[in-house]
Amino acid sequence: MTTWQPRLERITNGEEISALRLGDERVDRYLEFVGARGRRNTWLATAFDLKVFFDVVAADPCAVTTAHVLDFIREQRRPRHGGKVVRLEDGEAGLSLRTVKRRLASVSGLYAYLLACGEVGANPVPRGLATRTSARREGTRGAPLLRTPRTLPRVLAPEEVSALLGALRTLRDRAMVEAMVLGGLRRGEVLALRLGDVRPGENRLFVAEGKGGHQRIVPVAARFFATLARYLEEERAETDSDRVFVALKGKRRGRPLGASGLSEILEGARRRADLAHATCHELRHTCMTRLREAGMSLEAVQAQAGHRSIESTRVYLHLSSRWLVEEYERAIASIEAQTVTAS
Repeated sequence: MTTWQPRLERITNGEEISALRLGDERVDRYLEFVGARGRRNTWLATAFDLKVFFDVVAADPCAVTTAHVLDFIREQRRPRHGGKVVRLEDGEAGLSLRTVKRRLASVSGLYAYLLACGEVGANPVPRGLATRTSARREGTRGAPLLRTPRTLPRVLAPEEVSALLGALRTLRDRAMVEAMVLGGLRRGEVLALRLGDVRPGENRLFVAEGKGGHQRIVPVAARFFATLARYLEEERAETDSDRVFVALKGKRRGRPLGASGLSEILEGARRRADLAHATCHELRHTCMTRLREAGMSLEAVQAQAGHRSIESTRVYLHLSSRWLVEEYERAIASIEAQTVTAS
């Protein structure tokens, strides 16, 4: 056991984070490596995941074993709040398997780095679990360590979107929500928008900080640009920052709005609108689903969403109930016609 207590420290240079530290020289070197090669959100998520892991494991990084990792998985999946609070999507009370899997990926990345540096002899995060088949065939992976279910994302009904928009208190908040529900932008993409990324004459936005560092230019409805123009003219504080969305009051007035601030805004609006759910990602899914239902091709939806693979976009075929119904009705009509002819 070790007396090391991980404490996440953010070192900033103006508005930007210049370093992330947890207090162990080996882990901090890895975070420096991640920060040099990865995106800001990946960097922050990795630091948080490693803090959670070492908070639970409480062992020196070079003394961690596979048993520690398996104990960590069991602890993460333990029901919270006495098992009384469950997620609506799967009815479980522990952390979702996707969250646990992401945290294990962060831990595995750390040990791949330490292994390459000669700090450890092996990566304690197993790639999978042995099965009878894999035991007979040396070199096969066997069963995955965690099986994550394929669940459909939620979308909001048109009346729910209207209620949410009506519950927002500022033009800034409305513009951010419209960027997600009309343009399909991710939360981080909205917050990363800079004044130079806005192209009102074309009704398009330049997404400079997309997922994985990929950039794209997307059209957004004129309604969004009208709201944005009013926000920039009437509400936005005078500031040296070129970020589009900034804090409107308090000590951070004029400073770029953060993820926690946007989440707080959305949570408040959801409560006032009496909605059971309405997250940033659900707004994005709602946009893509409605575009697909309106006849937009899957390839165009892929480009709008910024998906690298068309497989990621196919989920909107399942969410677009109108498309499935129309395809089914066309097929069943053909089948019934053949049955009548045969009789």
